[in-house]
Amino acid sequence: MSRKKRGSSGTSATHAPSPVAGDAAPSRPRRIPWLVIALLAVAIIAVAAVFAWRVANKPAASSTAAASSPAVGPAQYVGAETCAGCHAPETEAWKTSQHALAMQHANADTVLGDFGDTRFQYGEVSSRFFRKGDEFWVNTDGPDGTMQDFKVAYTFGVDPLQQYLIAFPDGRLQALGVAWDTRPADQGGQRWFHMYPDGGIDHASALHWTKREQNWNYMCADCHSTDLRRNYDAATDRYATTWKDINVACEACHGPGSNHVAWAKEGEHDDALPHHGLGIALDARDVATWLPVAGTGNVRRSVPLTNHAETETCAVCHSRRASISTTPGPTGHLHDTHQLSLLTSDLYFDDGQQRDEVYIHGSFLQSKMHAAGVTCSDCHDPHTARLRFDGNATCTQCHAPATYDTPRHHHHSPVASATRRNGAPGDGTQCVDCHMPERTYMVVDPRRDHSFRIPRPDLSLTLGTPNACQDCHADQGDAWAAAALEKWHGTPDAGFQHWGPAFHAARNGGADAMARLQALLDDPTTPGIVRATALGELRAYAGPGLLAAIGRGLGDEDALVRLAAVEALTSAPPAQAAQALEVASDPSLAVRSAAGLALAAVPADRIPPARRAEATGAVKAYLSSQQASLERPEAYLNLGVYHARGGDAAAAESSYREALRREPGFVAARANLADLLRATGREAEAGHLLEEGLALAPEDPDLLHALGLQRIRTGRVPEAAVLLGRAARAAPDNGRYAYVYAVALQSSGDNDGAIRVLDAALAHRPNDADLLSARASYTLAAGDNDTARRFIERLQAAAPEDPRTAELVKALR
Repeated sequence: MSRKKRGSSGTSATHAPSPVAGDAAPSRPRRIPWLVIALLAVAIIAVAAVFAWRVANKPAASSTAAASSPAVGPAQYVGAETCAGCHAPETEAWKTSQHALAMQHANADTVLGDFGDTRFQYGEVSSRFFRKGDEFWVNTDGPDGTMQDFKVAYTFGVDPLQQYLIAFPDGRLQALGVAWDTRPADQGGQRWFHMYPDGGIDHASALHWTKREQNWNYMCADCHSTDLRRNYDAATDRYATTWKDINVACEACHGPGSNHVAWAKEGEHDDALPHHGLGIALDARDVATWLPVAGTGNVRRSVPLTNHAETETCAVCHSRRASISTTPGPTGHLHDTHQLSLLTSDLYFDDGQQRDEVYIHGSFLQSKMHAAGVTCSDCHDPHTARLRFDGNATCTQCHAPATYDTPRHHHHSPVASATRRNGAPGDGTQCVDCHMPERTYMVVDPRRDHSFRIPRPDLSLTLGTPNACQDCHADQGDAWAAAALEKWHGTPDAGFQHWGPAFHAARNGGADAMARLQALLDDPTTPGIVRATALGELRAYAGPGLLAAIGRGLGDEDALVRLAAVEALTSAPPAQAAQALEVASDPSLAVRSAAGLALAAVPADRIPPARRAEATGAVKAYLSSQQASLERPEAYLNLGVYHARGGDAAAAESSYREALRREPGFVAARANLADLLRATGREAEAGHLLEEGLALAPEDPDLLHALGLQRIRTGRVPEAAVLLGRAARAAPDNGRYAYVYAVALQSSGDNDGAIRVLDAALAHRPNDADLLSARASYTLAAGDNDTARRFIERLQAAAPEDPRTAELVKALR
């Protein structure tokens, strides 16, 4: 079992990954745009959107909760033992699953690690694992770095690793950084190992086992127990967390069962009661069959899948998402309780393959399988949580073995001794070898990519993306693999999963990036998560094209696309942010919540009286989404952004300061607070705040850049240039930082130095409009008209809507 990675809800902050949540190694947090920095501001003009589809596309009755029926009251959790009374076969199957063993009380039957007075060395810390009678203990470094004895309260997971939870007096459970490898010894297991094997994690690190990132209550608990209530008290900073079942039991998927139990106890069953009183209809396999498609070796669903309750129930835990609700369990609608992460570059490769730990759902949404109506239980038994069949038999349920499970298709022969690069067996004859490549997380846990893609070594050559061929043939290279595939199957076409080149262009300054992204957004056959990601990437291209994209997105049928559209309005000024009214009553809580943040900037007198209740509801939804995570500093950052957008500087300052009290190294909160202080005339205080931040993180590019701007505003230009230069060098891929540094140099009379900075930045971002515009302008100033003309032409090709092009052409003439 693995840990869940939780994120902060809202659009204003993310946080560093943690091993408790399942990372193999720490990574840098994605940087957050600051709320108000003039050099970074982009005005967004009002857009129009049509939202009439909402009435016609309300959730289907088959997936709504039984509690909505007037004949029954709100359902309550009853526990797995109650379910077992009538569902013995399902219960026995479930007892064999990892779900049943997700979390257990620590005792001789559940603890798999060696607590026989063994030691594990990590850096300067020698941890000792031992027993006191029936209890399991560890002597290791505590919150202050001193060696202390800690009693193990619970086991966490079972295969291929087991972690151990330590209880603290304030109600927190913390996961040790040292875990037990439960694999057999001949596979490298039966050993202690550290979740961050590269070292560098001590008691002062944010990733130390006693810190926030390793906290079970928030990061992990709701996906390892049933009816989990965190019960966090922000006033005392304490937890009183409870659960109905300690593990992932029946109601974690079916919803609270009291109404179903009442229905079952009736002498004459009321068959009119929706789903026999169960909260969620997991009936996707019951209402359709799979029919052969002649001549293809494939099948099609007899009726289209319209109820996604099953996959969205699984996705509550098997996805990279942020909680936006205190609702403890699934509702059958993921976006009513969580906000799904998009295909951002920190989480996925440009073609959509998993990069960071993303927990399946975001990958599955990209697949042809999802588009065809395949659900989780088509491949996995829902009670054992194992594949329905061994080997290729799970796949050949739908893909004829005579067509696909043959050397004519896979062009490999069984080789018993074949070993993949990651150590797992694979000879190329198994469907998953080529179509579901593995990536290892938590040091020892390989997970298969559920986007079900065709290996594309040809794209590896142009995009730098991985491909399954290299798991076995790393010594041959991508060109060799691409030639082999072309020989077998012909020249590859774009295929269903065709978005890699567009995202690569957007993230690497491609001249055609905007056009490619627009094409993705406008293609209704492209998965919604891809189209939403395209809209998010389009935010880098201000102008009429972006405005039109936002308008179309607000009226899209897919909740993820609507969410991406309204998030583009969350930093817009009031006149434009008012467009968020189009989704203020959206069926999806995630969309309504984002609309609330956008509408925070809109004065009440600018909202039509007939729609003020909608706006108020959206704002309440946003505030509630943040208040659901008050143990996290990101929630206070987001509340600060909300208050700042609403013009309440005092409340914004209070929220930002609370975020910093909880996490002094939280750069986004510090940057936002510094800018708020600037905006309220407290420039010196802003400078001191940024200096304090740099004392904690001396090379942080965001703080360096912010302090550089502050020095410019206070007339300390030479010092500012040094700071801005350090920021640009610390973040060489950040074209904006290079641009501002170049402006500072040119303004100080160093035109040649500015050109050198721009040239270096253009090597990373060759089609960045700001860089090209500045390069053309400074070249004109130097009297080199021919070179200036070339950069103007590049600017016109990269950003045809940029008004600076006409100004530069006029200056050239």
